[in-house]
Amino acid sequence: MLGTPIHSAANGGEVARVPPIDESQIRVILLDVEGTTTPIEFVYQTLFPYASRKLESFLREHAQDREIQALMQDLRAQHKADERNDLEPPAWLDQTEEARLRSSAAYGQWLIARDSKCTPLKSLQGKIWQQGFASGELHGEVFPDVPVALERWRRKKRTICIYSSGSVLAQQLLFRTTTFGDLTSFISGFFDTRVGAKTEVESYKKIAASVSYVPQQFLFISDAMKEIEAAQSAGMQAVLCDRDGRASSSPAAGRVIRTFDSVLPD
Repeated sequence: MLGTPIHSAANGGEVARVPPIDESQIRVILLDVEGTTTPIEFVYQTLFPYASRKLESFLREHAQDREIQALMQDLRAQHKADERNDLEPPAWLDQTEEARLRSSAAYGQWLIARDSKCTPLKSLQGKIWQQGFASGELHGEVFPDVPVALERWRRKKRTICIYSSGSVLAQQLLFRTTTFGDLTSFISGFFDTRVGAKTEVESYKKIAASVSYVPQQFLFISDAMKEIEAAQSAGMQAVLCDRDGRASSSPAAGRVIRTFDSVLPD
């Protein structure tokens, strides 16, 4: 059996049983990154602080690049939306180019501190991390069972894809530079928030259509229950990846694994 079942009380206290995973249907394994393939600590203690620290100097260095200018304009639009929603972002000044640059950096750092999934921020983070990976300051981290599982699943003719809030570029850099070597050769597709938010059902339908498999042929693995529920609502099979053993207290229904060892084992 793939994982341990978790049950929840719903509909007036009745316990809902989650259907068992049908491994015979699985053709695509869709993986989350943070907390699933990669330690959360690496994201919050290494990647995020690095991007925040380098953000202003990166914007200065690339201020004349059209792509970066477009991302700054997208950040400005998001800033206005945050103001309308009374989120109280740092003030944005437009009087001079220097003011705009400083405002972009301060707002970007504010978003990073809030773990925002905003797409232009994620694109900027990916480009900053690209420099860090290229210089050797950064190296990708994955759990030890991940490369073993990727090799096993490919040997079993399964397609492997990644879906993360981090940009496709950031995903590729992470899996290319691990201490286990370049793992990107095992991965057929990378998806980020350009297909939609990870808590939206439609996002998973788009991914399934782009890979040319029906949702029922996917197994989605994530540490976030809202993402699991969205994938299940789209028709995908899904399991909760609980690396630190906290899922037993979760009120949400699902199946839980601690490592990838039980997913399509030999």
